[in-house]
Amino acid sequence: MTRPRLRLLAALPLLALAASGCSKDEPNPNAAPISSSLAAAKPQTDAGKPYAVEAAGAKVGFTMDAPIEKIFGEADGSISGELFVDAEDVTRSTGLVKIDLDKLVIFQQKRADEASTFGERTKSDTQNEHARNWLGIGKDVGEAEKQKHRFIEFKLSKIETAGPKGVAGLSGAERTMKLDVTGDFRLHERTVQKKAELEVTFVMEGDKVTALRVRSTKPIAVNLEEHDVRPRDTLGVILQKTTDELATLGKKVSKDAMVSLDFQAKPR
Repeated sequence: MTRPRLRLLAALPLLALAASGCSKDEPNPNAAPISSSLAAAKPQTDAGKPYAVEAAGAKVGFTMDAPIEKIFGEADGSISGELFVDAEDVTRSTGLVKIDLDKLVIFQQKRADEASTFGERTKSDTQNEHARNWLGIGKDVGEAEKQKHRFIEFKLSKIETAGPKGVAGLSGAERTMKLDVTGDFRLHERTVQKKAELEVTFVMEGDKVTALRVRSTKPIAVNLEEHDVRPRDTLGVILQKTTDELATLGKKVSKDAMVSLDFQAKPR
């Protein structure tokens, strides 16, 4: 296999485009419309109390697989935001959570071919630079433009649970609920509806909630094509030749980044 083709295969999972077929002067027809930043969350009820998401200890990760390479992304300490939690009925809670892509670090595992074993996980500075370019936060992108792409946003619009809706319906110093959360998910200026399966633990002192621990119980599938994440140079300009080659080689690659998160929030 030639060296250029190996480089292309190594780049495949980072984008996971099957076939966009767009020229650099044309919009991606498979991407969601461009949208503004999501508005701040507001409490739905008087019982909705504010909780600040803590960056310290917060973890965000994603995985993407391809035949000869696995990609891992980590963005520890990248989560911020505010939740308005109604402990009497959690389905009436609201919130807006942000993930700072400036903290994203990419790692990889490679193998020579599909019959070989994957090697140890390593970090490639070149691959990390490419990731930042494709996300629109490359080193030569203007600060104003970079700020448009720097944050992933998720705004809660609907919460469902099969169990008790209120903390009073549970007992103990730690009370855990399984929640299905639906909301607007914005990445790279493109917003889509997204559903997440979460486990929320209420840390109690008597009848008072002192902290919330939130983690995803199932990876959240994020389709990068929907968000127009594709090959770009350091200025954010589409690299059409690379896009076309990746489209040809990428038929075995997952189109989705599988995202997981784990964070804590405390009362304001």
